[in-house]
Amino acid sequence: MQLNEFMHKNFRSLELKPPLFYSWPTGIRFKLGAEGNYPDNLYAQGWYKRAITLFEALHSPTDEIFVVIDVNDFRKGKNLKQQLKNFPPYVKKSLLFKLEYQDLPYIFPEDDEEGVCKTHRFTLQCKTSDVKYVPLLKAICNKELGRRPRIFHRVYFVNITKKTIFHVYDDRGCDLLATSPDAIKFIYQKYDHWILDYDRPTIDRVFNEKV
Repeated sequence: MQLNEFMHKNFRSLELKPPLFYSWPTGIRFKLGAEGNYPDNLYAQGWYKRAITLFEALHSPTDEIFVVIDVNDFRKGKNLKQQLKNFPPYVKKSLLFKLEYQDLPYIFPEDDEEGVCKTHRFTLQCKTSDVKYVPLLKAICNKELGRRPRIFHRVYFVNITKKTIFHVYDDRGCDLLATSPDAIKFIYQKYDHWILDYDRPTIDRVFNEKV
């Protein structure tokens, strides 16, 4: 199954780009960063822990998933030439032959201040167990923390088995989308204390737990 086919069948009309939470009726927006003043190391560890915990709660080792990385092209083609470097540290090299490529118009043309002309989308279908997701999630978080290794590109985890989408969007938190509330209600209940307060009223209404 290809990503476009899956999206059309399960998330019709949803464009895979931020802000996902505000573009789909069933979802949860979590905050990753803890409130208060903490040393940088403790803050980072708390951020990692939340991202990894939520990912593991949603993804079983045998789940079929798409790992999607969007690479913005700054006209010189450097990001495109180096795109394979985004995958080998986190997946088995034997799976790279399955990597699919899609040439997209730049997803955020209104922000084109640096000459970005297009977005290159790379998609790998595999099982959760094929992905070294702990270092990958840390690398995603490190983009905002200024740590290495880090990934500057947008990374989406699309779960074919569970029909969900998981996206750490920046230093504020992550979005979790599903085709139905029942699919992620257990996560809503268990990690209620991590929900972003600003969006809590909307999220509570979706899951019929609070008014």
